[in-house]
Amino acid sequence: MKAYDENGANGGNGENDESDDGGTGTGARIPLPRASVEDGGRALPEAAPAALEHQVLTSLLGAWALAACSAQEAAAVEEHLEECESCAEEALRLREAVTLLQRPESLDLDPALRTRVLDGCLERRPPRIPVPEWATPYDAETARLDALLQDFGDAEWHAPVRLRWFEDDGPASRRTTVAGVIAHLLTVDGTVAAGLGLDDPLGDITAPGRTPAARTEAYWRASHYPPTRAVRAPWREQSHDIVRTVAFTGDTGGMPVSYGDFELPLRDAMLDRAFECWVHGEDIAEAVDYPYEPPSARHLNGMIDLAARMLPGVLAARRRAGLATPGGGPHLVAAGGPGRSLRLEIEGSGGGEWLIPLDSPGAVGSADHEVAHVALDGVEFCRLAAGHVPPAEAAAGQVGDREAIRDVLFAAADLSRM
Repeated sequence: MKAYDENGANGGNGENDESDDGGTGTGARIPLPRASVEDGGRALPEAAPAALEHQVLTSLLGAWALAACSAQEAAAVEEHLEECESCAEEALRLREAVTLLQRPESLDLDPALRTRVLDGCLERRPPRIPVPEWATPYDAETARLDALLQDFGDAEWHAPVRLRWFEDDGPASRRTTVAGVIAHLLTVDGTVAAGLGLDDPLGDITAPGRTPAARTEAYWRASHYPPTRAVRAPWREQSHDIVRTVAFTGDTGGMPVSYGDFELPLRDAMLDRAFECWVHGEDIAEAVDYPYEPPSARHLNGMIDLAARMLPGVLAARRRAGLATPGGGPHLVAAGGPGRSLRLEIEGSGGGEWLIPLDSPGAVGSADHEVAHVALDGVEFCRLAAGHVPPAEAAAGQVGDREAIRDVLFAAADLSRM
């Protein structure tokens, strides 16, 4: 039996014919593989439209609108649409319907994108000098706010913003601009910077006190002109310096940071500044009509925990000032001992439960001495602590001693300041 050569012709009996028996010419030759069109560098033939009937083409319109047809079917449908007006109209309606089924995508970057990118990078190469866990909320919130600010024009920087807080059992506010808010963050973050040995943004400006409000008012008054976009660079540079310094010092976060009328350990001061950055980021976003998401659940939980730990001290201060109810009688509790407690239940993102001692900041919350139970959403509780929600409107659910509940809600609002 004769074999075929690679040109498709029958193998002949010429002088150069070879066989598989060593050249005797008696065996069949094995054919070579045929060359493919893809191997030859020539263009592949286009898919020819399939010859389909009108009824079949009409039934394919839905699949064509969803881009689910084969290449040949799609070519046949598109050729048919040029000739059939009724099918062309139906195809247009189906395409419009498909766009309605698609989920709209925001042009804004996912707020968690930065965290995911950094986590991916750090998994491959851990940092030589990692940022302490207690400093990551501040690092994240300053980065989020900076991302919001980066595309602002002059109109946005001068947009009016009203800073709100709770004072003397009532709402208080101060009018400023977006640039003024960043100047406020710059000066108050400066308390942490100065505690770490960095330059104080006030410089030679003399403030009447070390409280956040006094420092801010002094900075605003010393400015020859209202703050502009120029305040963004020093604020961002200072936030980078703070994070870099706490990473290099290796401190556990116990160093005290003075706010004038009270102190916080460094780890709590960093949480406090992260909380303030988020709250004022929302103020700015609201002023320019732009969405702004709450912090991640882990960071939000840390902020709620800080507020819960500060509540007993605020309750004691309000009691000394005659603003808190003394209860049904004296409840003296030794430091470290259990006392009357309120169960604070935080629902949603960053949630959990905290037992708030009511009678002494040195007491320990005790489930056996629980007299009241309050439930709030996590973001709502933070807005209460920021002075953005009236205490009487905050609690989603409350059971037990009404006076204790009122005291704790008003104490939470008292955590706020300018």
